[in-house]
Amino acid sequence: MMKSLKKIIFAAWLLAALSAPFWAGAQSYDFASSSGLTKTADSAGYTPDLKAIQPEGMAAKIVTQVLSWLGVLFLGLIIYGGITWMTAQGNEQKAERAKQIIMAAISGLIVIVGAYAVSYFVIRYFTQGIV
Repeated sequence: MMKSLKKIIFAAWLLAALSAPFWAGAQSYDFASSSGLTKTADSAGYTPDLKAIQPEGMAAKIVTQVLSWLGVLFLGLIIYGGITWMTAQGNEQKAERAKQIIMAAISGLIVIVGAYAVSYFVIRYFTQGIV
C-alpha cells in the first residue's frame, strides 16, 4: 500500500510540476492592455488593481491551488479504490483493501472540502475578494 501510495503521490506531484508552465502561459494574455481598456482607464483616472500582487493575494492563490490539487488527488484515489474493488474477482483481501482505500480517500476528501470552505471565507475576509 505504501509503495503504491508513494507512486500515486509522485505521479500527482510530477503532473503538477509539468503543468505549471501551462498555467503561466494561460495567464500571460492581458486582455486589458490588448483591448485598449488600460489606456481608457488611465485617461479616465482609474488605477489598476495592485492587490493581486500583494502577499495575501499570492498566498490566497497558492492555498486555493494546493487544495484544488489535493481534492483531485483524493478523487483519483476514490476512482483507484473503485477499480481495485471491481477487479478483485472474489478475492476478499483485495476487496477489503479497496474498501479501506475508498474510506480513507472519502475521509480525506471531506477534510479537504472543509479546509477549502474555511480557507475560502478567510481569504475573502483578508483579501476582500481579490481571488
